[in-house]
Amino acid sequence: MWAVVGLGNPGRKYARTRHNAGFLLIKRAAKAWNGRVKKRAFGAKVKYVTRGRKTILLAMPQTYMNHSGLTVKQIVESGGVSIENLVVVYDDLDIPLGEIRVRKEGGAGSHNGMKSVIEGLDSNWFARIRIGIGPLPPGMEATEYVLSSFSAEEENTLERGLEKAEEALRYILEDKTEKAMNLFNQRSQDGTESS
Repeated sequence: MWAVVGLGNPGRKYARTRHNAGFLLIKRAAKAWNGRVKKRAFGAKVKYVTRGRKTILLAMPQTYMNHSGLTVKQIVESGGVSIENLVVVYDDLDIPLGEIRVRKEGGAGSHNGMKSVIEGLDSNWFARIRIGIGPLPPGMEATEYVLSSFSAEEENTLERGLEKAEEALRYILEDKTEKAMNLFNQRSQDGTESS
């Protein structure tokens, strides 16, 4: 059993905001796999799907971003999912809109949702897909920016990023995380390796 948890905030007010990029990927994956995420379990909206021989739990925590770890902890402790088969998807200000990064493990950076997940699991050894929503406009507070909606002009670029994230997720679920990392962890414009 696998679990893919997208981080975000519940409610229409936040539906298409930058901070909800994780939710957007979960909805996209559910649609591609002929379902909707609406059943409630583990403090989340969930959908179980079968891909080949694998059962995958798609989840969108309804605890609000800063308490996402409560849901992820329940999924691991009660849902029959090992940390090795957990993928967390979330937004990242340090990655340009339209780009993604894949990692097998790591810290939370400044992302409060990920801080909550790592604290809840007492581990950072799980796969994650970071969806770019940056860069932060000059003079704008990060909190204000991540809770703002994508503009009409940004929607196409967002969709390209979500398409990449969905492809990366498929690789991870096929136990090909290294391949996903090689494909999507591209070099940045100045030639340095992106984290």
